[in-house]
Amino acid sequence: MPPPLQLPVVPRMRVVVDNDFSGDPDGLVQLAHHALSPSVDLRGVIGSHLSPGDPFDPSDATADHAAAAAREVLALAGREDVPVVAGSNRALVDERTPRPSAGVELLLAEARRTDTDLPLYLACGAGLTEVASAWLTDPAALERATLVWIGGPEHPDLAEAPPGASEVEYNLAIDLRAAQVVFGASAVPVWQVPRDRYRQTLASAAELLTRVAPHGALGAHLAAAVLGVGEQAASRGVLLGETYALGDSPLVLLTALQSAFQPDPSSSRSATRPTPRIDGRGQYVERPDGRPLRVFTDLDVRLMLEDLYAKLQLPAEA
Repeated sequence: MPPPLQLPVVPRMRVVVDNDFSGDPDGLVQLAHHALSPSVDLRGVIGSHLSPGDPFDPSDATADHAAAAAREVLALAGREDVPVVAGSNRALVDERTPRPSAGVELLLAEARRTDTDLPLYLACGAGLTEVASAWLTDPAALERATLVWIGGPEHPDLAEAPPGASEVEYNLAIDLRAAQVVFGASAVPVWQVPRDRYRQTLASAAELLTRVAPHGALGAHLAAAVLGVGEQAASRGVLLGETYALGDSPLVLLTALQSAFQPDPSSSRSATRPTPRIDGRGQYVERPDGRPLRVFTDLDVRLMLEDLYAKLQLPAEA
């Protein structure tokens, strides 16, 4: 009998991950999950920036810090083979000028490849600075990839905003101009997980303590990062309760965990509509002639979380 990690699975897609790993630790969980998923050829990881003054990392080098955090997770997952680079530490200055960075170079190098038929997914759980910059640099190359983005507000006909929600959704606010480029100017295919859906991805503290923390150095690192947010908030008198949204983990669900036959995220539901523009307030402006946008309206959280827990358990037991 082969060791547990020798699953009878080979990569059937390429993935480049782009996330703000020095911010909300849900990105660390997503990265570990992708790194442990054998159906994915993880081609590279980009550490991207946060909004200025973000409480998770108020420095002016958040993309560099994100890359360092990603390297730590990949080392714990035994995936030092995956290249990690930093994106820009700043948002776009306008909708015409790209921000050059090692992250943009990595995206374009992978998108320009002609030696493979494996589809390319850009798994982005933060702002869209690198995606927009790559498109502004070489539109034709990037339009051969599919962007899976965690971000954007609710679509009014599909869901309501949560109580007290900020007008501009968190990931959208990181680089509003970049999102305006991607949605309004580009022809990049987009699968969107808006705020109402990524808020669906709740894991309990009890789950993290019993299903994540006990499984090796990687599990302990991830659980400590996520549970630490609640502890820090409590020290300031803010009570977060006993759940945490692993809001970036749908990036794994919609790529690595597609169906066996006719590959697609078949266990989750979506709606297709014309891609809207995004105005200066971060709201959608209907555009009937927009290219198709796939908006996920319900996620298979059971599959997503149980697969994460199982993959953490496999290497720990091996």
